[in-house]
Amino acid sequence: MRRGLEYLDEDTWGTVFRDVILLALIGFVAMVVMLLPHITPNKQDAEDHKAPGNVIVEMHWPNDMPYDVDLWVQAPREVPVGFWNMGGNTFNLLRDDLGGEGDATDKNYEITYSRGIPPGEYVVNVHMYGPLPHGVTIPVNVVVSVKPMYADLYQILETIIKLTRRNQEETAYRFRLTAEGDLVPGSVSTLNRPLITGFKGFKKVP
Repeated sequence: MRRGLEYLDEDTWGTVFRDVILLALIGFVAMVVMLLPHITPNKQDAEDHKAPGNVIVEMHWPNDMPYDVDLWVQAPREVPVGFWNMGGNTFNLLRDDLGGEGDATDKNYEITYSRGIPPGEYVVNVHMYGPLPHGVTIPVNVVVSVKPMYADLYQILETIIKLTRRNQEETAYRFRLTAEGDLVPGSVSTLNRPLITGFKGFKKVP
């Protein structure tokens, strides 16, 4: 009878031990769940951190307008980058959108990234490459953002350019940046500087 009581005591202690371990585990899980919102990075912060370039130029036009618009960007002391020349020492054109032709998505946009931020003047142009029916106006949204080293991405310029005819080339922005990615005060202008239609080899398509 005494040995039976001893076995009962051992079982009781085993049950208590298991209960204590289970409660401790539940408490630990609860603490982790409460801490997750504070240690999980914000989605926008994560996207900014992953931004692949230092100077980012984006161009968007309405998705229901299947026309071929081109983005051209020139870094200081370099040749322009666009669909004829998709890569330079600083900039790369990531996407050449033809409008509705051969599109994997229904989004109309082109985007250019830089490697580094060479100081000097940058030029951003919008060019109406494809045919455009008479009376049609395409509003093109142009956004310039900068991501200095070890800093977050932030937007510095945004405008809308209206295209009304084929071969039309407009300067969205001319601006100067420091080596740290700061916009030089008073350097922003829209003074037209052709990057494509000014080339000798450029042939206007009627």
